Amino acid sequence: MRERVSRRAVMALLPPGLAAALSNTKSVRPLPAVGEFTRFVDPATENFIVRLTAPTSNSVLPAAPNLFVSSKHRILVCSSDRSGKFMPYQVDLRTGVVKRIAETSELDPRSLALVEKKQVVWFRDADALVEAEIQGKKTRTLLTGIEAFSLEPSGAGLYVLRHGKVEQIKGSESIPIADNASPPCLAHPRGKGCFFQRKTGDGASEFWYAPSAESGSQPILLATGAIHDPFWSNQGDSLLFLRDIPSGNVLLTEIREVNLDHASETCVSPTSQFASFAPNEDGSVFVGASRSKAQPNIILLLRHVRREMTLCEHRASHPAQVRPAFAPDSRRVYFQSDHQGKSAIYSVNVELLVEPTESFFQ
Repeated sequence: MRERVSRRAVMALLPPGLAAALSNTKSVRPLPAVGEFTRFVDPATENFIVRLTAPTSNSVLPAAPNLFVSSKHRILVCSSDRSGKFMPYQVDLRTGVVKRIAETSELDPRSLALVEKKQVVWFRDADALVEAEIQGKKTRTLLTGIEAFSLEPSGAGLYVLRHGKVEQIKGSESIPIADNASPPCLAHPRGKGCFFQRKTGDGASEFWYAPSAESGSQPILLATGAIHDPFWSNQGDSLLFLRDIPSGNVLLTEIREVNLDHASETCVSPTSQFASFAPNEDGSVFVGASRSKAQPNIILLLRHVRREMTLCEHRASHPAQVRPAFAPDSRRVYFQSDHQGKSAIYSVNVELLVEPTESFFQ
């Protein structure tokens, strides 16, 4: 049986120096006097939590596969309806100041994606793919008629979902590589194709991989059933996702992995009823939001030992919308919750618990 590891138990296993460092994290720097940052102590774990956006309006994180935090420029991009409808914003992680990036008419709140090399953010406004400068005010429409998009981490390749077809964009050319597709689409991290899904009814889905047009290969079925939250592994040799498994009156959830070479599915680890999750950059640690009503927590799961540690409570009314995710360097976890009012964005420092990582994006 898998063991739940508490923060106290983890500290008991750590070398004295690191354990002391963890104990001393209560002596933290004061927050900026301006902006919306609010620090509080989580009642379940006594960890420090920072609320980044005020709960007087809704703030929504982008989809976790997208880059939404810039370690270089120290900003986080998100969507907020503080102006009356959802528009893209940036949060200055130094000062806490929230600034609107662009004006939109029908923003998809979870579509924001930083393109850090160009210092721009991409998003879907109605059916248009729009590029907006992070520091400036210029915007331009890149494509129209799209339902979803995904940019390769290198920035070299783009895939879009348009009229039910997955298209590979090469310059001014658009090449269909799969049909009967539904969002999301996820570009392969090594530029070899794109993930997409097909809805099969009754809450079930099919996960597919469409190789790039250059390969000439047909789409490959990877998994089917009550599956959700897909992520590419760091090298792109496998797909990680959650699979829901009914067990009596309880809905269990496992992290699963399917290998691209032979489409074989394996169980990475059972979870404490994860409703949503995300891996860190190298896939060694996962963060999940539990749907348990008794323990509505944000949880770290160590992959190789299959052990969990509670970071904090989320207490959200819809656990699937908590959407926890790591920063690109794995030093922080971000999530959203409506337990203090409307949906707000929160941050937890995990740099003494999770090994820092390097990212494609940085």
